[in-house]
Amino acid sequence: MLLVAAAPAFPAQPADGKPPLDSTKPGATIVDSDVRQEEALSKTEAGNVITAIDRTRDNIGTVRKTTKLDTVDIVFLTDAARSEGGPPPAIENKVKQHQEDVAELRQEIEANALLFNAIDSRRVQAEDVLAVEFDNPGKVVIYAAAKPPK
Repeated sequence: MLLVAAAPAFPAQPADGKPPLDSTKPGATIVDSDVRQEEALSKTEAGNVITAIDRTRDNIGTVRKTTKLDTVDIVFLTDAARSEGGPPPAIENKVKQHQEDVAELRQEIEANALLFNAIDSRRVQAEDVLAVEFDNPGKVVIYAAAKPPK
């Protein structure tokens, strides 16, 4: 006996009556978000980065719920990039102290289409993200131990 299952030739209409998302346009997920970047030295940003790492547990939930942002600022800590030997001891020790939370934060960023597309647009890998800081509603600062794309 041979059983054959067939899928419908047309996509199912969602129960809410809205058309399905068009997955052929990934850029649409960051529409209305201004992605900006700046370069900084870890010694000048160390205080902000360490404070943000200390808040990682709280920020994970915010990352998980974020679907719209006005501004995404990516701060490249160029002297903390792997090619430069990684973050300085003060930041590296703080990352190790919050190791599990930082790993979870990186997973949440990868799972969040808006934030993932924002960092990906600047060639930042999730594993290079040290911390995020939500300055005010609609704005996030992402600290990355990386160099900007050329």
